[in-house]
Amino acid sequence: MNIEQQLHLTGNEKGYWFVSQNGRLWLPNGKVPFGQANELGFSHEIAQPIGEWNGQTAWLICKEMNSSMSSIKCLLNRDDPSLFYMAGRAVQLSEFYRSHKYCGYCGHNMHISHKEWCCLCDNCNERYYPQISPSIIVAIRNKNKILLAKHARHNKDNLFTVLAGFTEIGETMENAVEREVFEESKIKIKNIRYVGSQPWPFPNSLMMAYLADYDSGDIQIDKNELVEAAWYHYSQLPKIPEYGTIARRLIEDTIVLCREYDELGKNE
Repeated sequence: MNIEQQLHLTGNEKGYWFVSQNGRLWLPNGKVPFGQANELGFSHEIAQPIGEWNGQTAWLICKEMNSSMSSIKCLLNRDDPSLFYMAGRAVQLSEFYRSHKYCGYCGHNMHISHKEWCCLCDNCNERYYPQISPSIIVAIRNKNKILLAKHARHNKDNLFTVLAGFTEIGETMENAVEREVFEESKIKIKNIRYVGSQPWPFPNSLMMAYLADYDSGDIQIDKNELVEAAWYHYSQLPKIPEYGTIARRLIEDTIVLCREYDELGKNE
């Protein structure tokens, strides 16, 4: 992608406006605003084109608005995730620019590159790139049941989902799947296979999604990570993540496999 430099708006610029600060986005009426800069009060603001959405320029402005600053989770769409991904880029770039005003090596002011997503130091020539944290998420099937857990961060929402965690230095994604599952539940898995990925800007993850089958062991949860975990029959699921998330896709894929297992048993 061609990266364009930040510029002072004249007021005539048109497009979708992604106004972000502190990990939130300006969403009046729950939508990303569209129109000319002067119509939205953005004349003379500093902005940067960060891509294109729906045939129009996507502009990033790094500032806090007086109202309607929200999480971008409401932009999740099961059929077209592109707006959510663009909003995620905006939020992550805004936070990156905010935290890299000064060089971590020499302390001098940084400036934003117009060639790539990075911040540059003219004093020591150091460059910094936005951090992306690879992580895994895995749905585990045991015959006609799926392992679902309530994570500590989801306790108040009573939400159950699949297991997930960050990849550590020096391990493959498959190693991370096995390790995270064992650390959180003490069970062993097999037949690990890759499904897909999803950028998850809370704050900067790239979720690599997998399916796996139960191998051995009894569930013993890590109480620092999980509130509870159990095997659930696909017809009796608790509250699960919304459509548009990679977690929901994994659960739906596993439900199909659970049903196939039952159908196979009926036909034997």
